[in-house]
Amino acid sequence: MKTVTILGATGSVGTSTLDLIEREPERFDVLALTANCDTEKLAKAAIRTNARIAVAADESCLPELRAALAGSGIAAAGGRAALCEAAAMGADITMGAIVGCAGLEPVMAAIGQGGTVILANKEPLVSAGDVVLAAAERHGATLLPADSEHNAIFQCFDFARPERVRRIILTASGGPFRDWPTEKMRAVTLEQAVAHPNWSMGAKISVDSATMMNKGLELIEAARLFPVPEERIEIILHRQSVIHSMVEYVDGSTLAQLGPPDMRTPIAYCLAWPDRMTTPMAPLDLVAIGRLDFEAPDPVRFPALALARHALEAGGARPAILNAANEIAVAAFLDRRVGFLEIAAIVADTLDCYDPPAPDTLDDVLTVDAEARRLAGERVKDCVA
Repeated sequence: MKTVTILGATGSVGTSTLDLIEREPERFDVLALTANCDTEKLAKAAIRTNARIAVAADESCLPELRAALAGSGIAAAGGRAALCEAAAMGADITMGAIVGCAGLEPVMAAIGQGGTVILANKEPLVSAGDVVLAAAERHGATLLPADSEHNAIFQCFDFARPERVRRIILTASGGPFRDWPTEKMRAVTLEQAVAHPNWSMGAKISVDSATMMNKGLELIEAARLFPVPEERIEIILHRQSVIHSMVEYVDGSTLAQLGPPDMRTPIAYCLAWPDRMTTPMAPLDLVAIGRLDFEAPDPVRFPALALARHALEAGGARPAILNAANEIAVAAFLDRRVGFLEIAAIVADTLDCYDPPAPDTLDDVLTVDAEARRLAGERVKDCVA
C-alpha cells in the first residue's frame, strides 16, 4: 500500500485522482488532501478516504472546514504554511494539482521529502525549472508528468538513449477558436472561452487552451523534462485529441501514445508507475473515431505560442515572467475586465518592460513572479481604463 497526498483535491485533476484511488482502497492510503476554499467538497473527500488531515489554503475557510469534519477524527488546518506542511508529510506519492504558481512552494516541500511527485500543473517547471530539477536530484525525488502530452512523451521516450530521438511532437486540440478569424476573436466571451471542445477542465486551464498559451507552457515544460534541444520540440494541431503526443527517432520511427481525452489515463499511469492499473475508461474505438487530422498552428491568431518559445530560448527569468503575467491576464479575463485578445498583449508588454537576472533560488523565483504580477496588474488597469 502506498501513501498519497493530493494537493488541489477539489479541482478537475484532484477529483480524477480521487476517483482512481477510491476504486482501489487496498492499494492507496491517503495522508493529506488540500484545497483552496471548497470546504464542503474537501471534507467529503477526506471523510470518504479517511485522510489524516485536510487543509484549506485560504485560512479564512478553516472554521467551515473544521465544522464539516467535526466528529470524523480527521485533522483540519488552514493557510499557506499548513499547506506546505501537509505537502512535506512524506507521502510515497504526492499529486501536485494546484493551479498556477500557487502550487510551486508546496510542490517544492513535497520534493524535499524525496518521494514520487506527480506534476499535473505546468507552472513549477515553467517558472522554476532549474530550481525544481536541482531539488529533485538533491533529495532523490522522482518527478512524473501527469499532463496528457508530457505523460505521452514519457511513455514513448527512450531515456537510456536520448541521442536517438530526432524530435518531440506536442499535439494540441487548438481549443474552441481554432477556426475563428482574428477579428471574430476580439468579441470572444468568457462562456465561449471555457467551453473546450474535447476536454473537461477548470476555467483557467480552459482559457489557456483557447489562447494556446497552455501549449506554450507545455513547450517549456517539455524542454525541462526531456533531454532534447528546444528547437526539436514541435507543436501541431490534432483536433480529435486522441494522439496525446509523439516521439520521432532517427530511424524514421514515430511512437505515439493514444487514449481518450480523459485525465484519468495519464494520472493512472503515474499512480501505478512503473506498473499499470485498471481504469474505468472504455477501449479506444478507432473505427468510430474514423479519422485523425493534423495541421500547423496559426502563429498570427495564437501569438502566445511565439511568446512562450521566445521565453524558452531566452531562458533566465523569462519563463517565470511569462507565466506570472499570463496568470494575471487570464484572471482579469475571467473577471470580465479585459478582452480575450488582450491576454497575450498583456503578457507581451510585461515581458518587454521587465528583464531581471536569472533566478537561482526559490526565493528569487518568487520575487520575479511577484514583480511580474505587479507589472501585469498595472497593464490590466490600462485596459480597464
